[in-house]
Amino acid sequence: MGVLHDRYLGGTRPYGEARLLWQIGDGATHEVRGIRDRLGLDSGYVSRLLRALERDGLVAVEPHPGDRRVRTVRLTEAGRRERALLDDRSDALAASLLEPLDARQRDRLTSAMTEVERLLTASLVSVEVLDPGHPDAAACLRSYAAELRDLFEGGFDPGRSLLPDPGELRAPHGLFLVARLHGEPVGCGGLKLPADAPAEIKRLWVSPRTRGLGLARRLLAELEQRAARHGGDVVRLDTNRALTAATRLYRSSGYAEVPPFNDEPYAHHWFEKRLAAPPGAQ
Repeated sequence: MGVLHDRYLGGTRPYGEARLLWQIGDGATHEVRGIRDRLGLDSGYVSRLLRALERDGLVAVEPHPGDRRVRTVRLTEAGRRERALLDDRSDALAASLLEPLDARQRDRLTSAMTEVERLLTASLVSVEVLDPGHPDAAACLRSYAAELRDLFEGGFDPGRSLLPDPGELRAPHGLFLVARLHGEPVGCGGLKLPADAPAEIKRLWVSPRTRGLGLARRLLAELEQRAARHGGDVVRLDTNRALTAATRLYRSSGYAEVPPFNDEPYAHHWFEKRLAAPPGAQ
């Protein structure tokens, strides 16, 4: 495909520079660290690429107006022209690869490529425990609340819920998982670990743009494993009748519906699951 060629797509620069130029070029000004995180590149390598693009007049690297310690980058007019040329040549290359194939073969190829992209994207998602006050955790909780306000009849007010304080998802009372893709938060899930009651899963959410990757099931399984490692043999959760996909997920993951175990005003269904002991437990 030309990735290993000295000059990508017959242009004037190698693949690394071309890739960075394309990533910058959506017409906006970006923070350099955000682009670095999305591409998964080393800071020093990105700096060298940017210097080369800046030397050729294709990008402008400037301090952020609100924080001069943060660098931003945008395409110049010459950079936009070169990016458009890369797009044209990329389209031409794709067309040349597809031309020998008939319609059925093209459908098979695009279906296979879609599946490969989906699975590889799922593999790039990282999950870690964060403090609920971390900016990425807070962003997930805001998105969670905004989506529920749109879905629930009568809206959603986090202050009326039984978990108004995210601090309940902070050690030693619980934990909070955040999933990231290319450095951006795309999902979350909390676990309450009360001393005198079963563990309880709260605030399980996945960004619409990453749904279909199995991330909700992955977060759910991770929360269950952490509950078991904390000595729990049962985990509980509740959900709203508007969240039909979530209800299907819980049922297919082994949760059984039980009588209400709390007074959550937004809940219509309550679920419980017996947990297997973690490996090595006596």
